[in-house]
Amino acid sequence: TEQPQTGRLALYLLGLRATCPRPEPHRALVTWLKYYLEEDWTGSRRHGHPLTSYYQYGLGMLALCVHHKRVREEVIHRLLEAQHHGRLGHSGTTVDTEAVVALAFTCLERRRLVGARLVAELQAAAEGMSRNMAEAQGPDGIIGNIYSTPWALQASVFLATGVCQTESAYSRAMAALMENLDAFGTAATMAQVLPVLHGHSYLDIASMHCQEEPDTLTPLDIIEPPTEVPRNKTVQLVVECSQPWCFELRLYDRPVSVPATASLLDVLRAATTQEPQHFTFDTQDTAQGPFLIQVLGLEARQQKRNYWQLLTAPSTPLQMGVADYIPHDGETLILRLSEY
Repeated sequence: TEQPQTGRLALYLLGLRATCPRPEPHRALVTWLKYYLEEDWTGSRRHGHPLTSYYQYGLGMLALCVHHKRVREEVIHRLLEAQHHGRLGHSGTTVDTEAVVALAFTCLERRRLVGARLVAELQAAAEGMSRNMAEAQGPDGIIGNIYSTPWALQASVFLATGVCQTESAYSRAMAALMENLDAFGTAATMAQVLPVLHGHSYLDIASMHCQEEPDTLTPLDIIEPPTEVPRNKTVQLVVECSQPWCFELRLYDRPVSVPATASLLDVLRAATTQEPQHFTFDTQDTAQGPFLIQVLGLEARQQKRNYWQLLTAPSTPLQMGVADYIPHDGETLILRLSEY
């Protein structure tokens, strides 16, 4: 059964609202998003979490709020309970999810789309998640990982609650973003970082005065990049399974030759071409790009609380996805099936 498109539709509606459309074209889409939120949870009631993820579920709630639509209290309580019991994700996704959920809670409270008795609960939950995100900031300024940093800044006290932006934590996070702008190469990741670079959050979309907004959708002239002389590099590709039911830790360890500009996804494709009988993988399309879900026939499943962790040897987690990370010549990349 195909999963509900909760996150994809939510992002589309957020973008649509930012372009100041007439109300008629997207009314049906808002209705569909309400339907997806119910399907997302009902289809996985026995597991106690959405079919997609709490991240997508929170995005759906945020998009409805930005479009000034009420959210059923039962839907809100599902996220409040998950936040209270620490079930919003593993170490690689908690910051993203908490940030999205905190934005949704803050939006509902500010737009007065919930009853008075829920306001205090939403405020307390949002403040708790903001503290968690502050504690997740590393010495390099990055909060969680480079992709979760814009979300964290949107939801943190620095933007969503209007606290002065001279705070050192904010400055360090912004400096980290500026140093890693090349990581934001897809439309979805650009959409996350651009509001922060301009001192805004997705909450501002809800209060836009569309009559005053200029047309920002005029395309710029495209400049063709200079032609590069093709070169090759060799990457050592390692697959590990840290689960107790795996017979051995290291399942694959081979050098893979690829063009110098190849991404990790290109490395995986080259490994499949190089040894089709010994290496296989599969990805799932998400708004942030392809997500690795299967390697050597081993699937990462949310129900089993495992995922494919991406590392550069010996044990440094990658801050980018498979399509965005560009390994260097001689680097060893590890795909590790891990549990959260």
